[in-house]
Amino acid sequence: MIVKSKPRYRAIDLTRISIFVALTAVGANITAFAPFLQIGGVPITLQTFFAILAGAILGSRLGAIAMIVYLLLGLAGLPIFAGFKGGLGSVMSPTFGFILSFILVAYATGKWIEWRKSKRLVTFITASFIGLIFNYVLGTGHMYLALNFLLDAGGISYAQTWIIMAAYLPVDALTILAAGLVAPKIHHAFNRRSEGKSTAA
Repeated sequence: MIVKSKPRYRAIDLTRISIFVALTAVGANITAFAPFLQIGGVPITLQTFFAILAGAILGSRLGAIAMIVYLLLGLAGLPIFAGFKGGLGSVMSPTFGFILSFILVAYATGKWIEWRKSKRLVTFITASFIGLIFNYVLGTGHMYLALNFLLDAGGISYAQTWIIMAAYLPVDALTILAAGLVAPKIHHAFNRRSEGKSTAA
């Protein structure tokens, strides 16, 4: 019988996870620092941006763990969701599906890069848009369910829910493109430091 050992987390892994939890929290409320980032009065967040970077830079496993920690801290009551909100009541929000999707967004983004075994720019950009697809599919699906079955918003259809989300797609696409463009350089810097420390040790 083969017993698989549990993955060990180095201090640097825990530090990087903490960094992305903090960045995602800041990204959730970026309009507090940049009020112009709004569409029709609805604030734009950078949560998806940092969820994608978490997967691209930390890898599928650590990136997903960072988003799980972010989710749990928010549900525990810390005001780290958009609008400085938190607590179990967030589950009732139509946008909670997007928060939940960050776990899969980070995992899918990192997994694509790991599977391709390539550090080319096109790999990171493709991975970023794969993450965005998961974000929209899961987030919009939860929004539809929440509006119809939790909040009784008047029978909005699934197609109408997607029409609502279409208004945000251009900005999100540009944001995710930016994530794909900066990810390779940050990934290289992170790994170069890790390799240097491993060699020194």
